[in-house]
Amino acid sequence: MKKYLLLFSISIIGFGCQKSEKELSLPFFNSADFSPEWIDKESKAFEEIHTIDRFSFLNQNGEEVTNFDLEGKIYVADFFFTICPSICPKMTSNLATIQDSFNPEEVKLLSFSVMPWADSVSVLHNYAEVRGIDSKQWNLLTGDTDKIYDLARKSFFAEKEIGLNKDSNEFLHTENFILVDGKGRIRGVYNGTLPLEMTRLKEDIKTLLEQG
Repeated sequence: MKKYLLLFSISIIGFGCQKSEKELSLPFFNSADFSPEWIDKESKAFEEIHTIDRFSFLNQNGEEVTNFDLEGKIYVADFFFTICPSICPKMTSNLATIQDSFNPEEVKLLSFSVMPWADSVSVLHNYAEVRGIDSKQWNLLTGDTDKIYDLARKSFFAEKEIGLNKDSNEFLHTENFILVDGKGRIRGVYNGTLPLEMTRLKEDIKTLLEQG
């Protein structure tokens, strides 16, 4: 009897550990429909997970920021423009709560301007100063319009499936925050206008940090 009780206890403990590991894991997002996928590390599909393409833009200090600078870093990306009167102020305010919650050495923030012809380095610099944006953690990025729009729609799936059929002549506007892990893979999508979504985003960032 004791033998069976011991085996039962071990199986329960094992099940609990498996559940705990599963609860800690976050899905991957490999397509513009944002369907979450949990992919086993041993599977062939794990080697084909979607990653963010290479990029190089200037931040609010006139410094070049590339995807190589973010290797090994968790980051949150969004798309905005400084004179936006609607959703962007809410998004910036909500992203500021992420800035205040995490170490700048561990978590980075990237805000790509979708109006780069107007959002020059100096304009972004002023915007950052007014809103208390820490350039050590949060980069406001500007550059070539075509490159930003292409990256947004094809790499970050910024406008979901609808964006794949648009070009840079059609204005890009999205409320999505995109969570990217240290290997450039999308791990979460959030409505950047909702404070409640920031709670979920913070929890998911903590999960990635725990996983190392």
